[in-house]
Amino acid sequence: MANGMSYLQIKNLSKRFDDLVVLNDVSFNVKEAENLVVFGRSGTGKSVLLKCIIGLLVPDSGEIFIEDKNVHSLNKNELNNLRKRMSFLFQSAALYDSMSVRENLEFPLLRHFKMTETERRKKIMHTLELVSLTEAIDKMPSELSGGMRKRIGLARSIITDPKLMLYDEPTTGLDPISTKEISELIIRLQKQLNMTSIAVTHDLVCAEIISDRTIFLDKGKIIFEGTIKELKHSNNPMLINFISNELISE
Repeated sequence: MANGMSYLQIKNLSKRFDDLVVLNDVSFNVKEAENLVVFGRSGTGKSVLLKCIIGLLVPDSGEIFIEDKNVHSLNKNELNNLRKRMSFLFQSAALYDSMSVRENLEFPLLRHFKMTETERRKKIMHTLELVSLTEAIDKMPSELSGGMRKRIGLARSIITDPKLMLYDEPTTGLDPISTKEISELIIRLQKQLNMTSIAVTHDLVCAEIISDRTIFLDKGKIIFEGTIKELKHSNNPMLINFISNELISE
């Protein structure tokens, strides 16, 4: 759980695309080893927020501090070094279809680390053990179920030992049982590896399992910040409607 020190700080972040304001003066902190869940309807800037944090998008104004470093004032080498301590799990798991599970996991090791073949093999097996899928090592992504693909995507995300994990809809497209399994795996790995994480989701089941704290974005602004329990008991009509719709869809 969070230890009280801020690992990430967002200060007055704004981003627009032509006339569409996606983020409007957004500010919040994430403590070290904390799991923050970001809620919001489609098109409310959740994924844009993640892309700004990792440096894939540059905000129009505002600042992002990770480990007390201003992300958008870093030079290319400094940003690359910071990104080595960050990882991003995409909705689709983003596996390379032409590569086996072993090759998918080996790819970030070859790209970022100087390791012997033996060291890479041990790291791959250890990471597959963490997600309980050692038997899938020589399978192709097309041979995996949706839940297994998510697990392998998660394995590839954590194989670099990141300090910050960003999840974009980690349980989308999964059945309720797989959703619960992936969510429990996320929280177990977070505790085991002492990671800080931000997860964008609309899935209440997932959020209840993984979140320490939540924020809700609407029209580019934060309209709620607190726990899931507090969110469920909010008197805000927007939040009541969101919660009701999500409970019906479960």
